[in-house]
Amino acid sequence: MTEYDVIVIGAGAAGLMCAAQAGQRGRRVLVVDHAKKPGRKILISGGGRCNFTNYDVTANNFLCENPHFVKSALAQYSQWDFIGLVATHGVAYHERDHGQLFCDDSAKDIVNLLLAECDQATISQRYRCEVHDIEQEEAGFRLKLNGEPVRCQSLVVATGGLSMPKLGATPFGYQLAEQFGLTVLPTRAALVPYTLHQEDKTRFADISGVSVPCSITTESGVCFSENLLFTHRGLSGPAVLQTSSFWQPGEAVTIDLLPSESLKDVLVAMRDKHPNQTLKTALSRLFPKRLVEVLIARDSLPDKPLKQLDDKQLDQLHHYFHQWSIAPNGTEGYRTAEVTLGGVDTHSISSKTLEARDIPGLYFIGEVLDVTGWLGGYNFQWAWSSGWVAGQHV
Repeated sequence: MTEYDVIVIGAGAAGLMCAAQAGQRGRRVLVVDHAKKPGRKILISGGGRCNFTNYDVTANNFLCENPHFVKSALAQYSQWDFIGLVATHGVAYHERDHGQLFCDDSAKDIVNLLLAECDQATISQRYRCEVHDIEQEEAGFRLKLNGEPVRCQSLVVATGGLSMPKLGATPFGYQLAEQFGLTVLPTRAALVPYTLHQEDKTRFADISGVSVPCSITTESGVCFSENLLFTHRGLSGPAVLQTSSFWQPGEAVTIDLLPSESLKDVLVAMRDKHPNQTLKTALSRLFPKRLVEVLIARDSLPDKPLKQLDDKQLDQLHHYFHQWSIAPNGTEGYRTAEVTLGGVDTHSISSKTLEARDIPGLYFIGEVLDVTGWLGGYNFQWAWSSGWVAGQHV
């Protein structure tokens, strides 16, 4: 029977990072994945450019039932450490809004970086590999890989979440955790577009593709200021993806379509200067024309000269655009979700080593854990940090 020091299940961001670190410590490592190739989710991330981290990463950028859990790993391996690794490999990158870092060329650069780090005599990789019959032994674990029995001292679960099933996402990691008696918190799609009720979907069908800057606030008071994108299914864009992690089914969200200034003040100023200008013309200076046309047609906004608008109507318009309330029908689900909310309960995992507290040699890293980052490179940073930390201890 073939024996390894470490077997890593999952050849994604966290798994490859962990394997590289363990290999550098001289550990005999085997990385296995049921996919044909490594890093499939990395390759399609960030529109193919991979938003691999963020200049500003703190524990506040993550959702977790155990809110202090992420602090240790982020402190042990920070965004600056990964940025240094990117520089070492000569990967060109650039900053976008809110400190987000993307590859200049292609997400392949990040996959190639990880594979180069794993290019060590002590590291083996197997793809199209099914893992089953996992059992704990006195000195580690016994399992079968495509029917072949193997042993390892440390077993690392880096199988990701349920998002993007077309890339092969499965509940394997959650099932394995439950097999060993660990709690798995309820999971749902996160960083995902909203779908709308049929009536609203019909109302906004004509403005699919229109994007506007806005602020979206959930009923719990969480607010993000980013772009909103109308789609043929509902609402998307960064502001929607961010709030989707905090939204609960049945709740409404409040959207401020002009977060940077007061609509009433702007309209009063326009009325003083161009009293005969129509409301439609005035609003089209502030918002996309197609959006204004739909709102006026569908919501009976008073399309008349500004001089005919009284204070009550101005107040109503102000409220309409600054506190537009809409209740999503749901989300697009795991099919388009970037990450999975929930997962293996971190109360049973060591924050310093990522090892299960009551099962020596069993580690959980990356998205399979109940750790979900904001949009903006935070989930990749969690993969790098948790993978690196586990790699120091397996």
